[in-house]
Amino acid sequence: MEIAILACGCFWSPEIKFSKLKGVSKTEVGYCGGNTENTTYEEVCTGNTNHAEVVKLEFDSSQISYSEILNYFFEIHDPTSLNFQGPDIGTQYRSEIFYLDDNQKKIAESILEKNNKKFLGKIVTKISKIKNYSVAEEYHQKYLEKR
Repeated sequence: MEIAILACGCFWSPEIKFSKLKGVSKTEVGYCGGNTENTTYEEVCTGNTNHAEVVKLEFDSSQISYSEILNYFFEIHDPTSLNFQGPDIGTQYRSEIFYLDDNQKKIAESILEKNNKKFLGKIVTKISKIKNYSVAEEYHQKYLEKR
């Protein structure tokens, strides 16, 4: 299994969309890119932690590639909106790809460049090394109870 960590606005809708992709075996909502190792939703909402709301995916690369996941990422949100998606406003709702290794970084840069041509150079999506990922425990548990 491989892992992808993606920020494309509020984590709930993307989590549901990614969970339906063939080859994605597990999804998890959380926070990444912030200044501290662990955080809470309330802390993230202050805008002071620098965390983004993210979806962590576990996927089988024999069924779906990292490139395919990233292309889908660019389809399901507006990568030209800086720090907002729809009605959600704040740095935690930014568009960002968190890579785990140099291969993921290279693929992310290539896919972003290709999509940026379609979006006429307006993509604001960041590509960053994974930093301070933590599960949104308080929300993840409630969500699992509803399933």
